[in-house]
Amino acid sequence: MNSSTVKTVKFGGSSLASGEQFRKVHSIITADPARRYVVPSAPGKRFPEDDKVTDLFYACYEKAMRGESIREVFSRIIDRYDGIIRDLGLSMSLKKEYEEIESALIHRTGRDYAASRGEYLNGKILSKYLGYDFIDASDVIFFREDGVFDSERTNEVLSAVLRRHECAVIPGFYGSMPNDTVKTFSRGGSDITGSIVARASASSIYENWTDVSGFLMADPRIVKEPKSIETITYRELRELSYMGATVLHEESIFPVRVAGIPINIRNTNHPDDKGTMIVSHCAPDGRGVITGIAGKRGFSVITVEKDMMNQETGFGRRVLQVIENSGLRFEHLPSGIDTMSVIISTADLAPYRNMVINNICTAVDPDTISIEDKLALIAVVGRNMVKAKGTAARVLSAVARAGVNLRMIDQGSCEINIILGVAEEDFEKAVEAIYREFEN
Repeated sequence: MNSSTVKTVKFGGSSLASGEQFRKVHSIITADPARRYVVPSAPGKRFPEDDKVTDLFYACYEKAMRGESIREVFSRIIDRYDGIIRDLGLSMSLKKEYEEIESALIHRTGRDYAASRGEYLNGKILSKYLGYDFIDASDVIFFREDGVFDSERTNEVLSAVLRRHECAVIPGFYGSMPNDTVKTFSRGGSDITGSIVARASASSIYENWTDVSGFLMADPRIVKEPKSIETITYRELRELSYMGATVLHEESIFPVRVAGIPINIRNTNHPDDKGTMIVSHCAPDGRGVITGIAGKRGFSVITVEKDMMNQETGFGRRVLQVIENSGLRFEHLPSGIDTMSVIISTADLAPYRNMVINNICTAVDPDTISIEDKLALIAVVGRNMVKAKGTAARVLSAVARAGVNLRMIDQGSCEINIILGVAEEDFEKAVEAIYREFEN
């Protein structure tokens, strides 16, 4: 297979929500013969008050589990798909598929099965509309017994199958367990499927089509009309995605990262926009110091103080052992000579709060220990920061001018990001101030 002539394209739920959107997708795919493998999501909302089809399937599952009739909700699902089929003028019927799925739901086949059927049915329609072959993801994407995605077996099988299909539609979001039951990725997992197909087909690029023209430098709900990002590296993407940027599912970068395949985030409604290119490596180019800003609320900081703790062998290890034994993950570890802080999600910490405090006291006998809530974390990310002197000073000055008190600052040795901790009520003010400092 000649990778220079192959592109994998994934379309999100908003891109396939109606017959009108299907026509846009058809135009995009047929405009470039290299767009040979297509990964669809389930139909999303057509208007703000509308339902996502996946949510309707979840509702059917919940009703079936309670022994209630699913007929009314399932009829709404049928209406959505049949409406798309009529709008596109297709001579096809999904009556057999509807009957099989309804029976399976009534017999409580499983939550993952219910969740996956939106992509499955949309894939059936899209393959008919395009004239492409249909490949059921259950036949080519595999999970192990423990529920972990089996990347190498999937890549081997899927690569062989794709070589037999010049053009194909592979539904996103799901695969199969060793016992042949359906297993889904976490929500947003169609992005992962697209990445898996791109790797298996040795695509030259993975185009991820959605309803935005790529990544923005900051959340538009906080910063008015933030600039778009032309190019971003996988590392920068992961930093921003982890800290709240939601354009692309963060796990979806790994299959293509292994293969060195770039990702292009594109807008179905504005197909001429270049979008954002996500690449494995991009040398610092001087085009702006930072790439983007993202952040999340809802953190707590545990602060442990003890004189001469830096001379006490194993002090930090014992504190972290308590965190680990409680089944918790920490976000950051800002520390001083006589203090150690551990930042954890407030929601995750809540059930173990008193136990963690007591166990840390037993483990290290601190002079004082405290927990402060309502902390927000902000990540300032950029590959050009390594070449720009005084970046941290500019960040701190911008925050200070905005009247925001910094609770934490952490910059790793890689110099790709600076993490700030601020009070939740100062979160938006701080993000706005940092963006304005670097927007030019």
